Amino acid sequence: MGFPRRLLNDGEDVVLDLRPHWSFFALPALVLAGALSLLVTLASIEAHELLQVAVAVLTLVALVRFVLRYARWATTNFVVTTDRLIHRNGVVAKEGIEIPLERVNTVFFRQRMVERMLRCGDLVIESGGEQGRQSFTDIPHPSGVQNEIHRQIEDNQNRMTGGGPTRARERSGLSVVEQLERLDLLCRRGVLTRAEFEAEKAQLLDRM
Repeated sequence: MGFPRRLLNDGEDVVLDLRPHWSFFALPALVLAGALSLLVTLASIEAHELLQVAVAVLTLVALVRFVLRYARWATTNFVVTTDRLIHRNGVVAKEGIEIPLERVNTVFFRQRMVERMLRCGDLVIESGGEQGRQSFTDIPHPSGVQNEIHRQIEDNQNRMTGGGPTRARERSGLSVVEQLERLDLLCRRGVLTRAEFEAEKAQLLDRM
């Protein structure tokens, strides 16, 4: 199930909607396949009934473990939008992290040798605010995701003028009212402090 579009802000678009790499549930799948193969083999050679029952129980446990792992995979999303990064997971109880693009300072990835072969790895994001440093595991093609995040950060800064000085907004050709609306949006998103908002607002009003 993809990221619910009803949770997006006005004018916000989803750029990437990722689930963990398939290796996330590879081990439970292998265990289940092995248990099923063993069960079929024992049945074909008419092994002792108690042994077949024991292996059947093992197969059932492996199946339950695989189903639970798959459910976690299906309910985990790493989402890149035009405004923020979102990570949500949880089968019954949900938890999530949201990082505005304006707050992202550094994005880098880590891959072990096996992960490089499988084209997956960890993504580490350092940001301002309460989140600090967050690590996200089992990300498919982490270098490509890193590049896309950087691209969206740049595009977002171009759209929102990055909270820069008032003269940068003057060159954008926006009216004073439109500039005030953008300032208010930046303030509500935490890009500008209340003091910065009031200072820039006063500069705009002085020119009216």
